[in-house]
Amino acid sequence: MGFAVVAGEVRNLAQRSADAAKETATLVEESVLRSREGARKLDEVLKAMEANNQIAGAVKTETDEIGVASQEQARGIVQVSAAITQMNQVAQSTAAQAQESAAAAEELNAQSEALNGIVHRLTTMVGAAESR
Repeated sequence: MGFAVVAGEVRNLAQRSADAAKETATLVEESVLRSREGARKLDEVLKAMEANNQIAGAVKTETDEIGVASQEQARGIVQVSAAITQMNQVAQSTAAQAQESAAAAEELNAQSEALNGIVHRLTTMVGAAESR
């Protein structure tokens, strides 16, 4: 009878070992499936990160181009400002010369009138002298 008890226990132990082996196999299969799913998701994440890196690179390139264009535009604005300053100086110089020309014309006009007066008096004197 002792042998039957031992044999029963061995059978029970073998059955529990078989059940545990099945459970372990099931758990291993689930772990493999989860691992494959994790690897697939990791690949998707890597692809998404690569796409983000490409987008970030494109944005950086465009930002750099905008920076260069802004610098060129700033240089152009400086040149336009210098040209406007030069034009303003020329306009002021022209205005000053016009005022000087107007003053000289007035002076010449006054001298011309004075000369006309002298010529008129001389003509009068010469005419009076001839009449005598």
